[in-house]
Parts: sequence; C-alpha cells; structure tokens
Amino acid sequence: MTTLAVVKKDGVAAIAADTLTKWGSLKESADYVVNHGKILQAGDSLIAVTGYTTFISILKDYFAQPEIETDFTDVAGIFRTWQQLHASLKERYFLQSGEDKDDDIESSQVDVLIANQHGIFGVAEHRSVQEFSRFYSYGSGSELAMGAMYALYSSPLTAEQIARRAIEAAAEFDDRTGLPVHVRTINLRV
Repeated sequence: MTTLAVVKKDGVAAIAADTLTKWGSLKESADYVVNHGKILQAGDSLIAVTGYTTFISILKDYFAQPEIETDFTDVAGIFRTWQQLHASLKERYFLQSGEDKDDDIESSQVDVLIANQHGIFGVAEHRSVQEFSRFYSYGSGSELAMGAMYALYSSPLTAEQIARRAIEAAAEFDDRTGLPVHVRTINLRV
C-alpha cells in the first residue's frame, strides 16, 4: 500500500508520498526500486497515487496523450476528467472492475490526491471528488498522517514540512508505508 498527504498553508500546496511498494509480504524499498515515485505531473497539477503500482504507469501514459482534455480547476472539472479516465481505464488499460454486487457505481480502483494552483483535492475509487481546506491523507497510514497534520497545522511549520512529517509519522507506525518521503510543492493562486 502507500500513504499520501496533501497540505495547503500560507499560499503553498504540498503533496507528499512514501516510496515503499509491496508485493505480497515482500517490501520493495526505494533502495532497490529506481522508479519508486508516486507523484506525477499532469499539466500544472501534481497527482499522488495510491493503489496498485500499475496505476502510476497508467496515469502517466494517459495524461501524456496530447488529445486528452483535462480540467483540474475545481470539483466538477476533476469529476468530468475522472469519468473520461475511467472509460479509458476499461477500454485501453483493461481495468477489471470485479465489483461487489452491493456497489451502485463501478470502481476505478485507485485513490489520488491532487495539488495545483487552484487548491488541494482528492478523488476516491468510486470517483467521488472532494476539495480540502487545509490537509488530507489517503492510504494505509492515512489515520496516522491525519493525526500528525492536525497536531502540526497551527505550528509555524510550512506546508511542505507538515506533509513530510505526516508521511514520516505514518512510516514510523504503519508497516505498509516506507521512507524516504517524496514531497513536491506548488504555489496557490491568490
């Protein structure tokens, strides 16, 4: 699994991810895996990915296509972008939904956090989109990361420092989160 965090503070958005991947009980750390990054760039947006590692390659490939139209400016635009992505996941990337019959909506099987000049957002596996006012976390260590961000947010630390410490806290106590931390920042539109 993985842990992601996103923080918005003092005109800056920071997005962070751990670098551990797992294959069953096998830990694949950044010391052994060169392509361990879980944050990618799509236009002017930074996207952190949790779920199967294949989704990082899929999203990089999908958003690199010049004909793909994206809108990451607000919740509605992100939702429309993710609906188009979901259709492509099924047609081009062979997503197997394997849905639970109790689910009303087909899953994209990936959760992401997004940071850009417009704010910080999250897209859950059923394509529900949320905009966050201060911070949020997804992944196996998300509860630990959320607690750390809550405790640190009113401190003098920057958005980048808070996001980094959130992932470090998760890595300390969650066996599916590992260091080093990868953090990127972006200036918010004022």
